[in-house]
Amino acid sequence: MHIVVCVKQVPDTKIIKINPRTNTLDRRSAPAILNPYDAHAVQAAANLRKNVDTKISVLSMGPPQAVAVIKKSVEIGADKGYLISDRAFAGADTLATSYALSKALEKISEEEPIDLIICGKHAIDGDTGQVGPGIARRLDIPPITNVIEIVDVNTVEKTVVIKRKIIGGHELIQAPLPCLLTVEKEMNEVEYAPLPNMISAARYQPIIWSVNDLGEVDRKQLGLKGSPTIVGKMFTPPKLEGGKRIEGTVDEQVAQLLNVLMEREELFEVK
Repeated sequence: MHIVVCVKQVPDTKIIKINPRTNTLDRRSAPAILNPYDAHAVQAAANLRKNVDTKISVLSMGPPQAVAVIKKSVEIGADKGYLISDRAFAGADTLATSYALSKALEKISEEEPIDLIICGKHAIDGDTGQVGPGIARRLDIPPITNVIEIVDVNTVEKTVVIKRKIIGGHELIQAPLPCLLTVEKEMNEVEYAPLPNMISAARYQPIIWSVNDLGEVDRKQLGLKGSPTIVGKMFTPPKLEGGKRIEGTVDEQVAQLLNVLMEREELFEVK
């Protein structure tokens, strides 16, 4: 079974700042890390290998320094890594990103057919959750989102049974292979890498492809040219004001509450 996990290098959002001039994320203000949801995706693939004969590849798109997240994925348990890196990909939104990654996945599949694609639920820098389903749509395979458990994989019948989170509970879904999963953090715990994995990761050099290596590609769908999304403004929301404490007898509290509500007449406006 061949699993490909799509991973992304992101800035650590606990530290990152917003550029007040451009209203965009100042990626230089924070260290780059493997997107946390993608780490759980790689771990999900590694866990599957405990029961199924599996080869794990990882794929990323980014600048040359994104090699670091592929090495981190090898630490977790990946066998092989691919990085597509070219100025033609720069400035891509989720639409252009899903197109570029789908072309790379097609090329990988030519070398070795892909049975399952796993992505993180979303990237912590963009927080859209659109790239995974976008890839599935372009490859014409089923997307299954918000996965919290891979219950069973049948390599003979080419099916997978998964548990996905829904409001108020979960549901079980059986899907044909190949398909694409996007996983939640509660899918698993990312394990500490054993020493052999750490040594392998330190020595590993991923396969790097430019846009010319991907075969027939519509360059109008790449980078800024292929990105219809425009971020008009980005800002930090103001801090919430403290609440007003209501005290006294029940009648006094009701009267005070009514006064507060009447001061906020906009709450009762019908729009």
